[in-house]
Amino acid sequence: MDVKSYAAVAEVCRRLAGRLADDTLGTVREHYSAGESALADDTLLLSLAYHGVGITVEEQALMRSFLGDPDGPDLAEVPIIAEVPTPPYRFSPTGPTDAPDPTAADDLLSTDAARRNGRSLHRVWRAPLDGAPDEAAWLYVLRVAEGTDELATYAGVTAQLWTTLRQRWPVEVVADGSTRTPYQEAALAGAATIWHT
Repeated sequence: MDVKSYAAVAEVCRRLAGRLADDTLGTVREHYSAGESALADDTLLLSLAYHGVGITVEEQALMRSFLGDPDGPDLAEVPIIAEVPTPPYRFSPTGPTDAPDPTAADDLLSTDAARRNGRSLHRVWRAPLDGAPDEAAWLYVLRVAEGTDELATYAGVTAQLWTTLRQRWPVEVVADGSTRTPYQEAALAGAATIWHT
């Protein structure tokens, strides 16, 4: 996959955050990062169609620019929507009293951020509204330097969380210079800053 196609993949993944389930989108990101493009294509398209997650015409064009079979029937099965929906979550810097303690993840990710070209790390409590694909959880947003591979960084951060703490919190990696989605903007607006350079 060339640089332009890989950038389009990263943008589509960014755009689908909060619309596709965390685990599904995470798997797609990891497959593309590992060079498993055919597997990633299938997972992405089948998941969108199965869950009825619509994409805009612009997003469809982006997908056509990197899919192995851009004119295949799987892309045609994905519904088209007029505009990106409002994120189906409410974001706040503090969680409810019964929320899991994020201290261990805060410490791990803060320590890890600098070696991943991190600029700042933010944590927010994400509470689902009607139609949200996931349950309530701590969400981390890692801002990284422009040009950093968002997909590889995502794979590394989530692997570190799992292997060290056996925790699977949703993570968004956003490189400076990348277009932030409404989901990422809303998350950052409600977040507490955990670490910064």
